[in-house]
Amino acid sequence: MPNWLSRALSWIAAALVGVVYGAAGTIAHSLMWGPIPIGLIVGGIACAALLVAVRALTHDRAAAVATAIGMIGMLMIISGPGPGGSVIVPNTPVGQIWIYLVSGIALLVIAWPNLKRVPASTPTAGSAQTPVSPSTENGS
Repeated sequence: MPNWLSRALSWIAAALVGVVYGAAGTIAHSLMWGPIPIGLIVGGIACAALLVAVRALTHDRAAAVATAIGMIGMLMIISGPGPGGSVIVPNTPVGQIWIYLVSGIALLVIAWPNLKRVPASTPTAGSAQTPVSPSTENGS
């Protein structure tokens, strides 16, 4: 299988998984346990974990972008009023936090630098120090 086909199929799979997580999190985000927004917390952790896992396991920023597009796309599609007039993400503080939380997590994971490509800092010739042994420090 050509490399480009393999990558394209992985992006499609990542987007589909993002759609599933986006739909599940969007439906569950309003679950409250007393004053604690359990659905918002669990949904945010699940979406963050998926995005980090896709980015870390595939070593491909485009796969993380595809996952985020699936998540945010599903969030936006089911956030509007349905055919019967029902709204899954009402214009409440929890609904607004959910929209910005998913978008912020996606931006953070996608924008995180690839640490394998960051060059290691090497000491320059003038800054290299030779270790001093304790016996030469005392003058003996």
